[in-house]
Amino acid sequence: MIPKNLLIMGAAGRDFHNFNVCFRDNEEYNVVAFTATQIPNIDGRIYPPQLAGKLYPSGIKIFDEKLLSELIKSLNVHEVVFSYSDVTFNYVMTKASIVNAAGVSFRLLGADETMIKSNKPVISIIAVRTGCGKSQTSRKIVQILREAGKKVVSIRHPMPYGDLVKQKVQRYGSIEDLRKYKCTIEEMEEYEPHIAMGSIIYAGVDYSAILAEAEKEADIIIWDGGNNDLPFYKSDLTITVVDPHRPGHEMTYYPGNTSLRIADVVVINKIDSANPDNVKIVTNNINLVNPTAQIIEADSPVSLNQPELIKGKRVLVVEDGPTLTHGEMEYGAGMIAAKQHGAAEIVDPRPYTVNSITDTYKKYPKIGKLLPAMGYSEQQIKDLEETINKTDCDTVIIGTPIDLGRILKINKPHVRVQYELQEIGSNSIKNILKEKRFI
Repeated sequence: MIPKNLLIMGAAGRDFHNFNVCFRDNEEYNVVAFTATQIPNIDGRIYPPQLAGKLYPSGIKIFDEKLLSELIKSLNVHEVVFSYSDVTFNYVMTKASIVNAAGVSFRLLGADETMIKSNKPVISIIAVRTGCGKSQTSRKIVQILREAGKKVVSIRHPMPYGDLVKQKVQRYGSIEDLRKYKCTIEEMEEYEPHIAMGSIIYAGVDYSAILAEAEKEADIIIWDGGNNDLPFYKSDLTITVVDPHRPGHEMTYYPGNTSLRIADVVVINKIDSANPDNVKIVTNNINLVNPTAQIIEADSPVSLNQPELIKGKRVLVVEDGPTLTHGEMEYGAGMIAAKQHGAAEIVDPRPYTVNSITDTYKKYPKIGKLLPAMGYSEQQIKDLEETINKTDCDTVIIGTPIDLGRILKINKPHVRVQYELQEIGSNSIKNILKEKRFI
């Protein structure tokens, strides 16, 4: 049998996982290329032979997705597999149309063929969009399980933007590990909160190898999902977080709508700061596509220790980068804190941006006056620091999951906003974990 030439469209995460699980040792296919998008500077690399397996002794090249049509022709591609997330249905079908117009098949892999079975119980926490509040939901569950005496290990959705061989399996148990693996801001935002609460979290590239290590030290494994992607592991309990600040998105994004449909439990987060009509829209949509799911309502209250640095001040609001960019969120915890604590003015950072931060606004013009905490590389972190320090404001409000003041040298007063999941109503995560016999 002559193998089919396959191209995998990705963003340095789900694409590598799909290859590892479905195609790495599959002689029916010849993966001729990956394409890359969403994340800066992830094209132009090679998926290394050390990870690609015996069928790919030279590894597999990674190209910019802009070359898709050209690559289909030049590499004699027979089939394209779409393997990234947090995009609209229209976006996916536009890519499908480009691929089909080039004369080849367009494929979306199903959940069952990409999920790995663990020998330990798995609880998956996923979301319908980036920025719904999945991370604080994961931390809440870890806390409950640990208080019940369980050994819990979290495994995070991949963000391998550096040396892929060195990132094959990463275990984080201390702040020093963040330095050891040269983490980007985006990685630290996901790993550091787990470390701060004394938890272990794994990530990397090869999720079979990661699972094998995690199983050695866990009673229960938490899948801490990213974007609005599906779990990489077969789950004994799936909890999906939705966001009433973006009502309707749970019905029109890929694969977020799938994430909603496979949920055993749906958490409606941020009710405290959402329009009640939008909460109703989201609730109705949950009932429409997944009427058997249990629903938990939750607030995500913000807290900070120096509100006097905000009241009456001209403030620069820094929010989580991915949430503002491909997550399309119009505001986050930083903006909520600015309004609640009486900021006099939200300062527009766009006149002060430099280099890669300027480029981010060109790519995502709807960000507006907020500053996304972009830090996918050392240079981008420097650009972020310079932009903050150049901005003419009284106070910097840091609404990211980590304290940027620890990473950046900020030349003006700054205050960090924090937020945790707070359930409301009679239904609770703890009760569900008891009902499902996790505790």
